[in-house]
Amino acid sequence: MSLVGPRPPTVREVLRYDERHLARLAATPGITGLWQVTLRRERHDFADMVGLDVRYAEEMSFWLDLKILLKTIPTVLGGKGSY
Repeated sequence: MSLVGPRPPTVREVLRYDERHLARLAATPGITGLWQVTLRRERHDFADMVGLDVRYAEEMSFWLDLKILLKTIPTVLGGKGSY
């Protein structure tokens, strides 16, 4: 597990994947991720979550990880992030 990456999926989530979602499994799981600092409580569904995790897996870089880490701090302290 790393600091940044998609949360490890449950079996129930993987059963809902279509072919494009499998890219999410290529990234090392992490404690925080793109969807945790992007989505808000009012707008959170499976398709959005998996879509952002796939985007992260396709665009992984040091700079993206740094950006996510920096966004995690105010998201957590401000209570603005996902559940």
